[in-house]
Amino acid sequence: MSVIENNKIYRILAVDDTPDNLILVQAILESEGYEIDLVSDGIKALRQVEQSPPDLILLDVMMPGIDGYEVTRRIRNNPAISYIPILLITAFHESSVVEGLDAGADDFIRKPFDTDELLARVRSLLRLKHSLDEQQKMTRQREDFVSRLTHDLRTPLVAADRMLNLFEMETFCKISPEMKQAIAVMVRSNQNLMEMVNTLLEVYRFEAGKKTLNWEICDLREISQEVVSELSPLTNEKGLTLTVDTSKLAPLSKNAGILMGDRLELRRVLNNLIANAIKFTDTGGIAIRIFEISPPSGNQDSVTIEVQDTGYGIAPEDRATIFERFRQGKNKRSGSGLGLHLSHRIVEGHAGSIQVASELGKGTLFTVQLPKNI
Repeated sequence: MSVIENNKIYRILAVDDTPDNLILVQAILESEGYEIDLVSDGIKALRQVEQSPPDLILLDVMMPGIDGYEVTRRIRNNPAISYIPILLITAFHESSVVEGLDAGADDFIRKPFDTDELLARVRSLLRLKHSLDEQQKMTRQREDFVSRLTHDLRTPLVAADRMLNLFEMETFCKISPEMKQAIAVMVRSNQNLMEMVNTLLEVYRFEAGKKTLNWEICDLREISQEVVSELSPLTNEKGLTLTVDTSKLAPLSKNAGILMGDRLELRRVLNNLIANAIKFTDTGGIAIRIFEISPPSGNQDSVTIEVQDTGYGIAPEDRATIFERFRQGKNKRSGSGLGLHLSHRIVEGHAGSIQVASELGKGTLFTVQLPKNI
């Protein structure tokens, strides 16, 4: 990857407290077509990197003030600075190399260095930089595509849902019972697709850092009862039991089962977990338990939610990746693989945790633990 091949002039920051070394590096690299910025100490280097990030940093290890190791650590620990390859220049033995690589440097070269070796290492690190930049570009393009696609899909889906509802209500004309059944199937399919699009959009918002949680006081007993009321027709159709147990919550405590969170998102988590339990259970039932555990001294109060079913269970190899996006289980009823991933992101956004335990043929238990923050 030469400068000409990528149609780009790479800018390199050289950091050294010895003027002669800077002049030498500048002469070598400018002769190859690179742009060079020169600074004489670590503080100036950090300021330069923040104000105008280069494509590569050549960094002397031994400098007054802060040395090259500390400069490297500060760059790597600064989330506002995108990845920049760092090539350490050292005159010392192997232990200094180890320290530099542990600090976050990508490569090293010893003084006095060979010109060809220096240029080869520079080219190698710039190839790495170019590759990572291209990956980030593709990721941004994919995220933009998903965002536009989900927004564009919602409009016709909403319109179709409204039209199908009008047909069901016989707004335009009388329809036969057979046609009503067909329309009902279309309505359910359209709503499933709408739910999938909405879930994909929410996943994108979380992963793009564009999701803002609306914090308010949430009563998990109330939210769980709402979700159960909505989903109970599904359990009635399958002959399953669906229960909510809050008996372990302190009955006289006004804050029992109450926490600070985003009510809509917590409702989404409960809906996902309970709906999944219903989907994968044919006999028995689903039990939701909400309780609080007295924390050790100094720890924060939390609320625990358990959703347990008597369904098919989850294979061990699937449990390891169940919260990853687009990870579908082997069961033929498995969906898009987004619901549990989104639930995981929502729980993480509340500084909580979600875990799964399961046994094939006996059922699954999801456990969500959320800090109260009140």
